[in-house]
Formats: sequence, C-alpha cells, structure tokens
Amino acid sequence: MTESTRFDDAWEQACTLARTTAADGHDVVLVRDLSGRSTLLIDDRDDELAPDSDRLTQLRQAFREQLGPFAAHNPVQTAAAMFSVDTFFDAPELIVLEEREEDLHGRVGVLERTVVGADWSGPGTGPEPVSSRAWPRIALYGFKGGVGRSTATAVLARHLAELGNCVLVIDLDLESPGVSNLLADPGAASRHGIVDHLVESAVGNADGLDLLAKSSLTPKDGNGEIWLASASGTPRNAEPYDYLAKLNRIYSDLPPEVPGAKPRPFAQRLEDAIAACEQQTEKKNGRLPDVVLLDSRAGIHDIAAVTLTRLCDHALLFAVDNPSTWEGYRMLFEQWKKQPDQARAMRDRLHIVAAMFHSAGDIDRLNTLRRHAYDAFVATLYDLPDDDTPEPYLPVEGDVDDKPYAPVPILFGNDLVGLDPQRSPHWTKLPFVRAAYRDFLRAVEELVHDPYEDLA
Repeated sequence: MTESTRFDDAWEQACTLARTTAADGHDVVLVRDLSGRSTLLIDDRDDELAPDSDRLTQLRQAFREQLGPFAAHNPVQTAAAMFSVDTFFDAPELIVLEEREEDLHGRVGVLERTVVGADWSGPGTGPEPVSSRAWPRIALYGFKGGVGRSTATAVLARHLAELGNCVLVIDLDLESPGVSNLLADPGAASRHGIVDHLVESAVGNADGLDLLAKSSLTPKDGNGEIWLASASGTPRNAEPYDYLAKLNRIYSDLPPEVPGAKPRPFAQRLEDAIAACEQQTEKKNGRLPDVVLLDSRAGIHDIAAVTLTRLCDHALLFAVDNPSTWEGYRMLFEQWKKQPDQARAMRDRLHIVAAMFHSAGDIDRLNTLRRHAYDAFVATLYDLPDDDTPEPYLPVEGDVDDKPYAPVPILFGNDLVGLDPQRSPHWTKLPFVRAAYRDFLRAVEELVHDPYEDLA
C-alpha cells in the first residue's frame, strides 16, 4: 500500500512546482486554502495560455500526482480565465518567495487562506514610527503562559508612573485577562473593554465607548498616572453583558463598509482599538500617554501575532529556560524568516526576558539561557539569505551584552504566587518585589527614554 502524501510534503511539492513554472518568466501565486489544498495561479495576461494546452494539462496532472489529497479540484488556473485577478496577484497579504528576474524568472508568491495565524508570516509593516506618535508601545509576550508576564506589566506600569510618566496599559489577553485584575479598581472600572470596541466598530458603532479607567496603583505623589484599558467592560446597574458572545465574533476579517472600500482585517481593527484607547487618555485628563504597555496573549494566537508584528516598537519576550520555550520561539522566528524584510524589522525590536529566574546571582545559569537564546536567533533571524553578515549581533566577551538575545532577569519569588492585589494594595512597593524586578525595570526604563536604543 502506497503511503499517502501528508500536509508538509504536499506543500514542499507545490512550492517546487511553482518555482519550476515561474522559470519560464510567468509570475505565479500559490494559494493554500483552509483545508490545506493548493492551487497554482499563472499570470498569463501578457501572453495568454490556451486552457487545454499540453503544458497546463501536464502541470495539473503533476499537481494531482504529487500533492495527492492536498491538490485542489482545479489545481492550475490562469489569470486570463479569472474574474478578479488583482485580488490574488496584488493582494496585500501576498508573501513573495522569489522576486521577478526581468524576463528570466517570474515572481513566486504565496497566499495562505487561514482562519487564524496569518499575521505571523504576513508582510508585517509594523506600527507608525515612534516620532509621529511621540510615545513608544512596548509589548510583553510569552510563548508559554504562566511566566509572570501580567505581573511584570503591573510592576512596570507602577515604576514608570513613579518616574512621572502617563502610562497606558492595555490588556490584550482577551481569553484570559490578567493584568486587568492587578490594576483595576472595582469602584472605578471602565464600562467597556477592548472586546466591546472590536464588536461595536464592526458595525460602525464605536463612538462614545468608555474604554479607560484610572488604576488604583497610580502613585499618590508626583505627576505619574496609570490608565487601564481592560479586556472586558464592567456593566452598570445590572446591564446585560455577554462577554463570550462578543469574544466569539471579533477575530474574523470583515468586508468593506461601502462598495469599493478596502476589507477590514482583524489586524487593522485591533490597531484601531489601541489608537482609540490612546486618544481617550487625552479626553480623560488632557494628557496623551508617555508610554503604552501591551499585555499580549500568550502562545500562537492572532492577537499575539498582530501585537508583535504590527503594534509594538519593542517586544519583551518572556523565556523560561526549557526546550519547549526555545522550540516555540524558533517556530515563530522561522515564520518571520520567510519574509527577510520583516525578519530584519522584528529582530531589531525583540528583547529576551529571563522570566521567573530561580538563581539570583548565578551567572552560569544566566549565560546558559543567553546561549540558548542566541542559538535560536542565529538559526533563524540572524541567518537571512541576503544578509551581508550572517550574524549581525555578534556576542560580546564578558558579562555585559546589549544584544537582543541577552536576557534581562526577573527573579522568582514564592510570595508572588497567588497574589491578591485587593488584599495587598501596596504589593508593588514590597522590598522583595523591588529586588526581583530591579534589572528588568532599569532595562525597560532605557527603552522608554530612548525608544530607538536596544535593551541594555
């Protein structure tokens, strides 16, 4: 019995056939649908190919034989026979595997038709420059959950506010809100949350939402402030509020609001929600934020993808030194590597955080974590095909290293496990908390003061 062609092998075969087809000068786009089936589109608008030509017949047969169940019903199609060509050959989410070489070799592009995950390997242009916004956005992300990311966000917010900053914290962990519970004041919670903006804006009804509340962790002295945009709103006077019904409707891309307009992808809708929160800080107190902290969803999730690739200027990657952590980060880095321009942009904004680090002062353990991080970077983001230098961030001899893979430690403390902020309202001031987060706070403080400098 012949072994069936599996998903990964089928995609490799499809990419090979696409490159071979492009070798005659035609641009091609390889489309993989929601079931993983592949279709090859050939741009023959300049020299139309006969739909029943021997060449196309042989190519369709090759797709069916080599891809097996992962070949589309009509696996090879030509632009001349298509209705809306530009939606494929000029799609904004097109991933270019090979550029066009005059008349010698056509462009090879890929379109992934997925329900989730497209933003990890999409073009990922990143946010507007910090200079045009005047405040940096810093994302806190962990491939694995339970690494203290939300607690670190709260501690960081308090520290930056103590320095006189207006800090906006946005809880993007919509499936498992965390930082909202650490920063929210039950008596002054916002009526609406991020999920409300995503639902209401889908039908053009986002004006007037109450998205922000001042956090009880705001310092009593000085000019510093902490504003919180929660994942969920807090209804008033027993108002109906169905959070799950809203959550189940936010991730899909939406059609244009009017004919001729552009579609509204989830990534753009989330970016609009962040911008609405930023502008509302000025409406609340006449002051725009000095820094925005994005507490991201963990794991491979659309929110995390958008947060890291589009929304933030700096991404703090929380890492516990174990194989599953580095396998996960390599998986993400490999996706970015598919787009070299995106990979370069991403590697310049990443900073490793040694989360829940158990051994205070143990340089050997910290160096081991640094080596594992470096290995992950070198195997992916530092080894791009058209780089002049394979390793743009060479390691530094000694203990001081300001490269993206150099971990900044947050020390582990049992007292932080199961923390109840309502029972311990001044927990961020406790000496063991200050000691555990000291290096981390100093490092991020440098990012805020000079958002173009790497974490040191």
